[in-house]
Amino acid sequence: MPLRSAARALFVLALALAAAEVGGGCGGEAAAPDSAPVALAPGQTLVAALGDSIVAGSPLWDPDPEIRDSLGGSLDPESQFEVWAEARSEGAVRFRNCGVFGERTDEIAARLDTCARGAKVLLLQGGINDIAQLRRVRTAARNLRETVRAGRERGLRVMVADVLPWNNGYPMTAGRIRRLNAEISALAREEGAELLPFYATLEDPSRPGRMKREWTVDGDHPSVEGYRRLGELVAEQLTR
Repeated sequence: MPLRSAARALFVLALALAAAEVGGGCGGEAAAPDSAPVALAPGQTLVAALGDSIVAGSPLWDPDPEIRDSLGGSLDPESQFEVWAEARSEGAVRFRNCGVFGERTDEIAARLDTCARGAKVLLLQGGINDIAQLRRVRTAARNLRETVRAGRERGLRVMVADVLPWNNGYPMTAGRIRRLNAEISALAREEGAELLPFYATLEDPSRPGRMKREWTVDGDHPSVEGYRRLGELVAEQLTR
């Protein structure tokens, strides 16, 4: 096999193994309770958080009770940026967690209407599973753009998060993550959405392209401390 072909084969194999880390495991086929009612106090705003395992709170939480049962004793509800954002907002907002482990941007987009029912704000996050599954960056960006546009057409305030650094995918996927994040930044600006810089919030300044070790629990997902940092970012943006 020519050297270039061999290198490409190894690259694809490595990505496939990494994709199993991100898209496999508990919960890949289950649906989050997207339309679950959320009790609101007078004056509270409902935020629909729509995305993949980062929204769900993996690996220590999931919005689906059946998946939580499968996690056994490793549960921690503070493994959700939504919990930290609610606490920091001092009661101004409540979240509906519509995160589904392993979903691509097209699958996330299909759940918009059920997730956003009764909400005033849409927080959209996704893209890493497209990269892990070797989908095109431009396709993921188009899916996110269309979802942002659909949210805006429904009268929602829309916030879109960029893709986190992926330690277990580094360095193979680093360039594609940067390209997708550039696309997300552009679509947020062009479609009137607010950009949430998740990537910069958890990137290790001494190890560019990766989350800081204490901010990730497994090289794929944030730790509780990482989710706290994301939640504080979200709360700050929501209360502006």
